[in-house]
Amino acid sequence: MRLPSGWLIWRRGGQKQKRPTAGSRSISRSVLDSGIFPAALAILLIGLVMVASVSMPLAEKNFGNPLHYLIRQSQFAGLGLLAGLVVLQIKLSFWEKFSPLLLLGSTLLLIFVLFYGVEVKGASRWISFGAIKMQPSELAKISAFIYLSSYLVRHRKRVCIEFAAVIMPIGLLAIVSVLILLEPDLGAAVVLMVVVLIMMILAGVRTSQIVLFIALGLIAFYIAIKMEDYRWKRIVAYWNNDPLINIQIKENWQIGQSLLSFNNGGFSGVGLGEGLQKLFYLPDAHTDFILASIAEELGLIGTLSLLALFSFIVWKAFKLAQQAAAANLYFASYLAYGLGSWIGIQVLINYGVNMNILPTKGLTLPLISYGGSSLIVMMVAITLLMRIEYEVGPYLRGIKSGRKKKNGIVKGGIK
Repeated sequence: MRLPSGWLIWRRGGQKQKRPTAGSRSISRSVLDSGIFPAALAILLIGLVMVASVSMPLAEKNFGNPLHYLIRQSQFAGLGLLAGLVVLQIKLSFWEKFSPLLLLGSTLLLIFVLFYGVEVKGASRWISFGAIKMQPSELAKISAFIYLSSYLVRHRKRVCIEFAAVIMPIGLLAIVSVLILLEPDLGAAVVLMVVVLIMMILAGVRTSQIVLFIALGLIAFYIAIKMEDYRWKRIVAYWNNDPLINIQIKENWQIGQSLLSFNNGGFSGVGLGEGLQKLFYLPDAHTDFILASIAEELGLIGTLSLLALFSFIVWKAFKLAQQAAAANLYFASYLAYGLGSWIGIQVLINYGVNMNILPTKGLTLPLISYGGSSLIVMMVAITLLMRIEYEVGPYLRGIKSGRKKKNGIVKGGIK
């Protein structure tokens, strides 16, 4: 809905009223009233429980402490909570103003990790700070969405009519994606560019230009797959083999064990802690393939309940985006669209990979999979959505108040 300019000035009895501010309502109350917070908290708690259940055999083998991964994940959650509390106090205008510096900083970290990063399983994706390892690609994703939201606000009309206004941010963020791809991390690069395209579509970029960028993206995706032999083998295995029949093939082993987990779990699961696939059959059972472990222990009920919680957060993010646009808070609107799309796309890809709907690709399940960088950054993203809701709230209450006055409704009855 497009509101007329100047609507933010209210009039009562012919006198100008003060523009509504977010300070009229406490942040703590806004967070508690938000549906995003309880949904995200529920997902986080489910994740901690499942990390504990799934990782015990591996933790006992590697560290002699079955609760090692749970303790680490709880520490990451604590850091994410502290980061979220800080972000919740910062106005959105701060992120809009300093978005170029945020993107520049994350880009420099992506360059740094290529030369001085810690290599794990053949990929140099982490920067080590003693006992803490940071994954710059996670920071780069959220920085990219904040930057693009700011750019779209500054060039909101131009991107709808000028190709040059579209190619500049696309090209810049494509460079960021290439740096992520060089780590290599194809999954993160794909998620980044898909969300960027979604944001461009919602910003009103011409369909012909979107089709062109999709075509170029598919070509780049094909080249990226052909560059690494293991990626091409995964695609071939995905198309030509039944992972359950040919489970001994290296490319089929992980997805085959994942499908067995879904099969074992059935409708209601074998019970929390009773899964067998985590006993060194399913690789990455506590990280990228934790959904398969959830399916085995909690069954279809568990996976669908989790999907419902994620769907609610994505729906809430898109609803917030529409409300922010109605209040002319365009940065908040674009950012809510970007964060909601990011969460939704990453969840869908993770579900698709775990169920063999999509080719195998390592990508975490937000707020669930073990991993510090992904958990902390995703908690910050959730907090940004709550901040958006907090800042949009006064404008929405102003609109409702105006409608009531227009309809002759006042406190205590009809005038």
